[in-house]
Amino acid sequence: MLIVGLGNPGPNYENTRHNIGFMVIDELIKRHNAQKLSSSSFQGDLYKFSNHFLLKPLTFMNLSGDSIVTVKKFYKLDEVLVIHDDLDLPFGTLRFKYGGGHGGHNGLRSTDARISKEYARFRMGIGKPEHKGEVASYVLSDFSTQEQKYLDEWIAHTCDAIEFYLENSLEDTSSKYTIKKFQLK
Repeated sequence: MLIVGLGNPGPNYENTRHNIGFMVIDELIKRHNAQKLSSSSFQGDLYKFSNHFLLKPLTFMNLSGDSIVTVKKFYKLDEVLVIHDDLDLPFGTLRFKYGGGHGGHNGLRSTDARISKEYARFRMGIGKPEHKGEVASYVLSDFSTQEQKYLDEWIAHTCDAIEFYLENSLEDTSSKYTIKKFQLK
């Protein structure tokens, strides 16, 4: 399986809401002591553990699909899981779905265009800004101090869900790991 975390490369974006997918991949790399395979031809940081590949596309969000399709074709991978931030879900939620629309998310839009909509999605809620015109600056801003207190726990929970999903159905993963409402304390 190809497990993709969406995000933007570089230290300026490292701790932003849009990079929650990268944060999850980083934790999986640590947990599984994944071996780096990266090649510039993949346009991303690529790692492997067992028979699974972990990818952080380095194309910037809007071109994520370019990196994903290159790795998918090169390794002849049928199953793809994309971990991404979701403005339509409150902070700290975790939902699962297969296929569907991109909901305005440029990383998903690019992925859909390059590999089709037929892939699993782990949707990590980041909440939304007060005004619609602030979306770009919101997703590219760091998590609040209060939110940061829960990031490690949320990322670990998401990694647990991914590990479970590698051996189980998306439906079973969803019933066991969905976080519908996260309470900031």
